[in-house]
Amino acid sequence: MLKNNLTDLALAILRIGFSGLLLTHGIPKIERLFAETIEFPDPLGVGAATSLTLALIGEVIAPIFIIIGFRTKLATLPAISVMCVAVFIVHASDPFGTKEKALLFLIGFVVILLAGPGKYSIDKR
Repeated sequence: MLKNNLTDLALAILRIGFSGLLLTHGIPKIERLFAETIEFPDPLGVGAATSLTLALIGEVIAPIFIIIGFRTKLATLPAISVMCVAVFIVHASDPFGTKEKALLFLIGFVVILLAGPGKYSIDKR
């Protein structure tokens, strides 16, 4: 019983920690959405506005859902997608130290996808 509670606590810490830290990267990007001219990298060739919108979904909306544990596994998919683009496209030719942060986020969200949110979440209520 104690082991299960510790596992659920660990999953909550993982969810809240990784998502809270990712929000610090996403929230500053919100104001770019309302700029007269949107300037944002377009690594997928879908346009700067669309790229920024996708980044905001993965770095702001999804982490909020993950923090509260609502539709957690589904919410990890945009976060994982954004981190894959960061690691394998945007920073593909950069040194490891440059892409390391995005890779750590990617690993954390994959673990959340596989393990689920734990009992301290809306999903488990």
